[in-house]
Amino acid sequence: MKKTLSIIAMSVMAFGMVSCKKENKETAGTETAATTTDSTAAAPALTGDSAAAMAPASEQATADASASKQPLTTVALSGSNFDFGKIKKGEKVQHIYEITNTGSNPLVISEVKPGCGCTVPDFTKEPIMPGKKGKITLHFDSTNFEGNVSKFADVFANVEKMPIKLTFTANIQP
Repeated sequence: MKKTLSIIAMSVMAFGMVSCKKENKETAGTETAATTTDSTAAAPALTGDSAAAMAPASEQATADASASKQPLTTVALSGSNFDFGKIKKGEKVQHIYEITNTGSNPLVISEVKPGCGCTVPDFTKEPIMPGKKGKITLHFDSTNFEGNVSKFADVFANVEKMPIKLTFTANIQP
């Protein structure tokens, strides 16, 4: 049993290291999905690669469980995708995604999981009251990249359809 767990842990770590290596891919098309608990409000959430698929089941279950302990609410994003445009290799950039609680219950963001170690999240930790806004900031370090890159982070909160996907793209110049 311990051997199996060790192999799984090593596989996850190896995948994490590989996912942050140099990427040269074009930005994929985007889709939006509703994040709502009733028929009167919807929020855009980008779909695509999923960190949930890369995370061990126990981590995924923990994020889902802590977010689902709260009564559900609805949200709206000012935008779920951001393009940094051309940036110099090694530059550290950040973007703030604004999230508005459009529901009737407090919004609790339990976790923001980036798809790669090159992206570090920061987010509003306290409950966001109905009608109020919170922030999710993604900090990106372009040191190990060249060309076009596309990255994401999954937001776990007390909404019906989670995770909420945030994405960004950049064209890394030497």
